[in-house]
Amino acid sequence: MNCSSRLLCVLYIATSAGLAWTSILEFRFGPLWAACLFAAAGLVPVIAVVRETVIGEQRRILLDLIARASRGGGDAADAIVQAELDSACCERWWTSLGTEHEVTCRHWMPRSSSAA
Repeated sequence: MNCSSRLLCVLYIATSAGLAWTSILEFRFGPLWAACLFAAAGLVPVIAVVRETVIGEQRRILLDLIARASRGGGDAADAIVQAELDSACCERWWTSLGTEHEVTCRHWMPRSSSAA
């Protein structure tokens, strides 16, 4: 996560804390609908913090792939394709559009005969 992402996360957390405090005040002294509104609005910055951390993680993975490709003498696109191929299940999974697995695949589960 870079400096601007950290600053955004701090601002999001401060905004969420302010909205939570406003929600408490509205619950004690104001209408209940306003307290619910501020409580719901306080969750939005939390979602933004999660989004920023996911973007930072994706950026870190992409930079790692680019560095790995430059060390190997290949292209970054080749490294990304190779990583996707390495994470694939099995040949039947590819050909069945992700609906079936081979018996030797680590994701294969035997079908129960009790449903018949």
